[in-house]
Amino acid sequence: MRLASLTATIAFAASPLMAADDMTIILDWFINPDHGPIIVAQEKGYFAEQDLAVEIIAPADPSDPPKLVAAGQADLAISYQPQLHLQIHEGLPLQRVGTLVATPLNCLLTLADGPIRTPADLTGKKVGFSVGGVEEAVLGSILRHHDLSLDDVELVNVNWSLSPSLMSGQVDAVIGAYRNFELNQMDIEGVEGNCFFVEEEGLPAYDELIYVANTGSMDKDMIARFLAATEKATQYIVNHPQDSWEVFSGTSAELQDELNARAWTDTLPRFALRPAALDAGRYAAFESFLNEAGLTPNVNAVSEIAIDVTAE
Repeated sequence: MRLASLTATIAFAASPLMAADDMTIILDWFINPDHGPIIVAQEKGYFAEQDLAVEIIAPADPSDPPKLVAAGQADLAISYQPQLHLQIHEGLPLQRVGTLVATPLNCLLTLADGPIRTPADLTGKKVGFSVGGVEEAVLGSILRHHDLSLDDVELVNVNWSLSPSLMSGQVDAVIGAYRNFELNQMDIEGVEGNCFFVEEEGLPAYDELIYVANTGSMDKDMIARFLAATEKATQYIVNHPQDSWEVFSGTSAELQDELNARAWTDTLPRFALRPAALDAGRYAAFESFLNEAGLTPNVNAVSEIAIDVTAE
């Protein structure tokens, strides 16, 4: 797929006083509060201060961004730490170069008034998912934490219809729901959900959203400037949550609703305050977790998975 064929291209205009370096970043999904530091950096002129002209693109298919970066068709993509480990084992020339959301958002979501009081109650029940591989490993780890296995549940691919499939009774639980979105979405519709947080159910902590670049062609200086701009934007968001929400939501009428306002509040404390900083132990632990789950043939060194571009 050529980059030009992607839909929903958002080119927020920057106005540098001198010629700036062009940079393209592909989001993981349509613009939402998870992308706050990027949009605020653009709107507040922080990219321009770093002599960057950043084009922000929302993908037609959320599985495309890392592949496009691996193919040299974009400078950065937003991806997920768990998927990055697997993609590197598949041979994609990718590395984590920064962090956007520094805590897991994923959770095992159930109905608060339903029969699932603990994950142990999932025996013989249906569990919905949208992305195979990693989510199955995550669910398997949670089940093992409660002396169960994947053989004890029925997996149902609900595509991206996570909370609707749960609220309609199609499944008894879903894995891959984001605690800052699906919980709020259900509450707005008058249904109370309950999240079992993956990092409290036997999984090592990980970075939910990361920036990935091509190992062979990345411009480390340019990426470092990008991260400096998003760090400044994150500081602004933390210091001025309401003003930054107005800056963010002011970019699109579609963002100005209750769900996005709630998600903004819930996401704010999860943004990486030091997006360039690397927690090597976190990446080593998750790489070992995937290998022990049988999803990877070997254990890669952290240096093959993630780097701190400011230390290079």
